[in-house]
Amino acid sequence: MSVEARRRERIDRGIKVRSDGVYAISSWREMSYLIMPRLVFIVGLLLLPLAFYYLPYWQRVISIICIYALLAISFDFLANYVGLVSLGGGFYVGVGAYIAALCNTHLGLSPLFTIPISTVAGAAVCTILFLPCLPLRGVYFAIVSLMYPLLAARMIEAFDIFGGTDGIFGVDPLPSGWVEQYVLIVSVLVFVFAMRRMIDEDVGLVFRGVKDNDQAVKASGIDITRYKALGVFIASSMGCLGGACLVHIYMWAGLSQFALDFSIIPIAATVVGGGGTLIGPVIGSMILVPISELLRDFGTLRIAVYAIILTLFIVFKSEGIMNYATRKYEQFERWVEI
Repeated sequence: MSVEARRRERIDRGIKVRSDGVYAISSWREMSYLIMPRLVFIVGLLLLPLAFYYLPYWQRVISIICIYALLAISFDFLANYVGLVSLGGGFYVGVGAYIAALCNTHLGLSPLFTIPISTVAGAAVCTILFLPCLPLRGVYFAIVSLMYPLLAARMIEAFDIFGGTDGIFGVDPLPSGWVEQYVLIVSVLVFVFAMRRMIDEDVGLVFRGVKDNDQAVKASGIDITRYKALGVFIASSMGCLGGACLVHIYMWAGLSQFALDFSIIPIAATVVGGGGTLIGPVIGSMILVPISELLRDFGTLRIAVYAIILTLFIVFKSEGIMNYATRKYEQFERWVEI
C-alpha cells in the first residue's frame, strides 16, 4: 500500500485582493472576515476595565497602558509614515501635563476643559519648539528630540519655575475611575482608526512621500516643512493628551512627567507589536506595561528584561506581532498531493 506524498500549500485569501478599495462584498462570510479583527480589537478594549472590576490596581494599570499606547502610536506614525524618528515622547507628556495642571490650579478650569485645551495648546507648543529641527532626519532628529525632555526638566529645576522640583500639587482628579479609563480607551480607538483613515487619504500619500524621498516631494512644489510640522502636531497631540490625563490621575505635575520611560517604552512597544500598523504599538503596550508593573519590585532589572524581549523579537520576529498575525490571517494553508 503506497503512501501518497503530500505537502502544505499556502494560498492568499481572495477576499484580500478583492476588498482593497472595493466596498461591495459578496457574502456575510467575507464581510465577517473583514470586520472581525476590528470588532475584536474594539470590543476587547472596551471590555478591559470590566475584566478587572475587582482589581482596582490593575484598572489603574489599564489607564497607564492607554497612555503608553498613545505615545507608541505617535512614535509609529512619525517614524513609519513621516520619516521622523522622535524620542521626545517624554517632552509631549510633560508639556501636556504642566499645561493641564496650570489651567486647573491657576485658572480653575475643570478636567472637562483642561484635557482638550492642553492637548491642542501642548501640541502647538511642541510643534513650534520642534520647528527648527524639522530639516533634520534619521539619527540627528532622534538625538535632538531626546534632548527636549531632558532640557525642559533641567530648566524647571534650575529656574525653580512651575513648582520647581516639588511640582504642582492640588490638581483635581477625574470624576471617577470609569471616566478615567474610558476617556483614555476611547481616545486610543479614535486615534487609531482616524490615523488609519488619514494615511489612506491624499495627505497620507504626501506623508509617505516625505518619508521616502522628501526632495522629490519638494521638487513637485509641495511645502514639506508644513507637512512635517503637521505630522509633529498630530503626534505630539497624542502625547499631550496622555500627559493631561496622567496629571489628573496622579493629581500632581512634576519632573517625572519628563521621564525617559515615556520615550523608550513606546519604541519597545512598537518593535514588539509591529511598526507601520498603528494597532501593533497598542498591542505592544498591552504586553510591556503589565510586565513593567510585575517587575516593579526588581528596580532597574526591568531594563534588562526589556533588552531581552527586544532582542528576542528583533532576532526571531523582527516584523512584530501585528505584521505576523496579519500575514497569517490573510493566508490559509492546505495539504495537496505532490
